[in-house]
Amino acid sequence: MTVKAVRYYESQGLLKPGREPNGYRTYRDEDVAVVREVKALLSLGLTAEQTYPFIECLRAGNDRADVCPASLTAYRTRIAEVDRRIAELSDLRARLTDLLSDAESWRTRTR
Repeated sequence: MTVKAVRYYESQGLLKPGREPNGYRTYRDEDVAVVREVKALLSLGLTAEQTYPFIECLRAGNDRADVCPASLTAYRTRIAEVDRRIAELSDLRARLTDLLSDAESWRTRTR
């Protein structure tokens, strides 16, 4: 994890490190778990904002970040987004396939 990423998570309110008298940040084991969770969720295409329910679930003392109702809703929302994107890509593929077929048959007819 880069320092830049950790600072970004902090700016988004996902991390709340303590401060030493000299101003240095101190991170607890819970912060490490949050960083791991956020990183995993971002890899699934969730935005930083969409990770909040999961982080709140962890902070509520749960062993898993995805057992709370709000986390389950976030999963459902992301699945719906993926389904919409799949539909868009399927439509795009069909249109491209039709164009390719038409172009190939036109080329054959004009020879």
